[in-house]
Amino acid sequence: MIKAFSQKLMPPFSGQVQIVESDTYRALTLDSQMWEIQYVKRSHIRVGTMTASAIKSRNYPASQLDKDAADPSLLELLDYMADVELPLPSIDHYEYWLLDSISNEPLALVYSCSEQEQMSKFPSRANWTALPDAVMPVEKTAEEIESQSPPVNYRLECAVSERAGVNAKAAWFDRREDSDQAFPPFLIKEDWADKSMADLCQRYIDRQSPRLLMLNGLSNIQREKLEKACQSYAIEVARFCGLYPDIVNDETIRALRVEARLRQASTDGHSAGVQNRRDGVLYM
Repeated sequence: MIKAFSQKLMPPFSGQVQIVESDTYRALTLDSQMWEIQYVKRSHIRVGTMTASAIKSRNYPASQLDKDAADPSLLELLDYMADVELPLPSIDHYEYWLLDSISNEPLALVYSCSEQEQMSKFPSRANWTALPDAVMPVEKTAEEIESQSPPVNYRLECAVSERAGVNAKAAWFDRREDSDQAFPPFLIKEDWADKSMADLCQRYIDRQSPRLLMLNGLSNIQREKLEKACQSYAIEVARFCGLYPDIVNDETIRALRVEARLRQASTDGHSAGVQNRRDGVLYM
């Protein structure tokens, strides 16, 4: 039986990964454009990649998947993928949250999974990690550059750790049942007593907005806030927008996609290389 679903790719949060899997193979994509094919029975060994256009047209070049291309199980999976509608339903309802040391409320999302049995397999580490600067650089201010400050990502990570306290605690929640909790919609608390820390957090969220827009369950107000924040990141919006569950301002997203095409056409291919990088599956 073939299953099709999505889940948050973490830790750290990198986006909403789409997964189509059978007993033998699985395929993953973080951007709806490039799929990575893995052999399930060998600890998810990568056997090749396929573009979405090749899958939709059922044009499966053997050179891309080597000897596995002739496997009937793989062909069955690819044929199923040709008709699948993205984004896929999210199934990772169980979430592991680092807690605020004072309020004991969810502070930052550490991990998520789809089955209770998977909860015990995740190390009970009460710490949160930011998406690293090497994957998602956050622009520094002139003062930060002059003082040679560490990356914003790292500084926010330290701030979250400090807010969690020396004896940091974390807890599992079932998002289908724990509706009385104040879960931060963008996966990290935004209210900080220190103005500089609040600014740091907001800059990180704004920079991650093209990925956060892949989340399910955001209100129109929350989604609109992210759409405004992502207007400086046209390339990433163009890459990920095929997996946005909803779009509030279609005109804004269309304009960013046009901008991305123009920018990519004027480069030497570097942008395309970044867009096709494997950071979508680095943290699985």
